[in-house]
Amino acid sequence: MVAVIPPDASRLRYAWQVCAVTSLGLVLIGIAGSTLNVALPTVVRHFHADALESGWILLAFLLVNTASLVFFGRVADLLGRREVYLTGFAIFTVASLLAGLSPGVWFLIAMRVLQAVGAAMILANGTVIITDAFPPDRLSQGMGVYIGTLSVAQLAGPTLGGLIAETAGWQWIFWVNVPAGLAALAVGAVILRRMPRRPKEPVDALGNVLLFAALTAALLALSEAGSAGLTSPVVLAGAAIFLVLLPLIALAERRSSNPVLDLRLFGGRLLAYANLASFCNALARSALILVVALYFQAARGVDAFAAGLSVLPVPVGIGLASPIVGLLGRRVSPYALSIGGAVLSALGLGTLMLTADPATPYWVIGIGLFVAGCGSGTFLTGNTTQVMRALPTGSLGVVNGFRVMIMNVGIVISVGLSLSVLTASVGPGLRAQVYAGTLSRLSPVAVGQLMDGFQRAYAVLFAVALAGALLAALARPQRAVASLDSTSR
Repeated sequence: MVAVIPPDASRLRYAWQVCAVTSLGLVLIGIAGSTLNVALPTVVRHFHADALESGWILLAFLLVNTASLVFFGRVADLLGRREVYLTGFAIFTVASLLAGLSPGVWFLIAMRVLQAVGAAMILANGTVIITDAFPPDRLSQGMGVYIGTLSVAQLAGPTLGGLIAETAGWQWIFWVNVPAGLAALAVGAVILRRMPRRPKEPVDALGNVLLFAALTAALLALSEAGSAGLTSPVVLAGAAIFLVLLPLIALAERRSSNPVLDLRLFGGRLLAYANLASFCNALARSALILVVALYFQAARGVDAFAAGLSVLPVPVGIGLASPIVGLLGRRVSPYALSIGGAVLSALGLGTLMLTADPATPYWVIGIGLFVAGCGSGTFLTGNTTQVMRALPTGSLGVVNGFRVMIMNVGIVISVGLSLSVLTASVGPGLRAQVYAGTLSRLSPVAVGQLMDGFQRAYAVLFAVALAGALLAALARPQRAVASLDSTSR
């Protein structure tokens, strides 16, 4: 899909309009996630949800969103990126409205699944639309602004979520997405140009079904392993299904004339290591706001609004770093920015790991959160620019879907693993109290045990962040481009 390229000035003007539209989409999804992270205890208390239901309120969205990203990236390549992108806004908005009307926790979880479908249609295409719109020498600037808007969502989301939970009611945690979704849909319909579609090609139905089934099985197993144990029937069944389907996917994709996942595109060194670094960075950063919000509510006994204010250094760091790094992108290579961002993320998490205690002064925690946020903003801008520059134009949709899917797998594992490590320290009987944010009212001994869990959770995330920095260093551009060229011949 290649749009008609106008003169340079006109193209750049249109590119920034596109950046505004796609950034609005990222804000919408970011707010939807970050408000619920802080307000989760309020929702749990309303529905009297147990630990399993509480976890699935978060994980249902992540699982479905992750498993469908590649599919919608491919669909957009074939049917039209603008159309799929705008349809995603419509679905997400309707699902948000219905989520606020949920009569029970499992209906809410079902609406989170529907939200995930709409979000996948948005996320699989937003970065690609920006890449198509910007001239190559300005792409890092556009990407910096685009990713920087995530900080706006994360900046507003925790505070907004806490405020809504304490005043307007949990329903408005979802209903606040409705006017924003309608605005994004209207603005996108006006600004985004119709792009020529690629020639009609058969959709790889078998590949899509196998890939969706394998990802779902793997993510279910991973999300249950920490809390239910490795011998859980869900874990064993999910792992077995994934292992059986993996070779079948490879065989089906090699034989398909139009594969949903062209394995040749991922053979280059840059794409392989950059995507693995992105996975580690997502795993290290994604549960941070959730874990810290639970720390302030469960261990320190503050309300949701105060907890939302306490995590603000993370999005502030992302918001400051991303646009600055976008400007530096014309002088500093995305490769160097990726490494620097990954190292900063590790330093922030290391600070939190070493100072996990109910009596730790807030300014120490704030510094750790801010440094981690700066690292995330720097890494995301550098890594995304590096990967998108290396991709062949005709496969931007499917490969970007794969890139975002890899990050989302990290997010799913991050949330599931962090919650499992965190709550394992207090035993099954008190886990529901952690999710509800009421543990601090029960026993100082239980709070002390929970702090051991926080320290272990930060240690795991710190180790993964260091691994991400190493992988980012291995994603050397020159060899990667050569390898990609050789695989595409």
